[in-house]
Amino acid sequence: MLKVGSLELEVPAVMGILNVTPDSFSDGGNFAARDAALQQAESMAAAGAAIIDIGGESTRPGAKDVTEQEELDRVLPVIEAVVASVAVPVSIDTSKPGVMRAAVASGAAMINDIRALQEDGALTAAAELQRPVCLMHMQGMPRTMQHSPEYGDVVREVRSFLAERISACREAGLAEELLIVDPGFGFGKTVQHNVELLANLRQLQDLGRPVLAGLSRKSTLGTLTGQEVGERLPASIAAAVLSVVQGAEIIRVHDVRETVDALRVVAAMMESDTGR
Repeated sequence: MLKVGSLELEVPAVMGILNVTPDSFSDGGNFAARDAALQQAESMAAAGAAIIDIGGESTRPGAKDVTEQEELDRVLPVIEAVVASVAVPVSIDTSKPGVMRAAVASGAAMINDIRALQEDGALTAAAELQRPVCLMHMQGMPRTMQHSPEYGDVVREVRSFLAERISACREAGLAEELLIVDPGFGFGKTVQHNVELLANLRQLQDLGRPVLAGLSRKSTLGTLTGQEVGERLPASIAAAVLSVVQGAEIIRVHDVRETVDALRVVAAMMESDTGR
């Protein structure tokens, strides 16, 4: 059992992605309407999702910025509906402190921030709220992050960044036991960077915090397999399985049922492994 603040999760835990945006890379527009979003949340919960991650701003490469009010208008009705109807904790996928506060007031139990609380006021808001927070690594910004990203040692640099953000959170008064870390697959990284991170994901365990991994349907999988977004389910499941084997405890995905089934097999194997 993984305990992060008020969250108690059987591991490996699957976080279901619920984008209420018109322009997300995989499912943009499919769940922008409140009723469609609620139906999808119910479906993911029934399929075994441990968390529903609701986002109102696309973070795909080249995505346009969204105002705080526009993001609030997208996510708050969905958060309120899901919290009222689904017995699974909700995460808010945002970097804006105002959205963090409003989402938590509406029932969100967790904050998932691709900018690792680096936006003005975000760290202060998170320290005030004292909810579980996922800190993600990203080189650059969504609009330009895939323009020739470079690293000397991607694993070392990602780990160092996350360690620095953990320290910043601790100094700001956000309890360290509330933190989760995410290496940010696909965020300012080439295919080779992503492969190196996945192969060495276990090194992030040295940070002492649970690791979240999100490779679902991403372009790296498309490059490796030659498949378009809608045909990347087998590759996404393979990436989820490898992430758990490499130490990840939370897996963020679009295809909940299939991933839950795959990870149940992995969990059974890991539980019965006697080291022989």
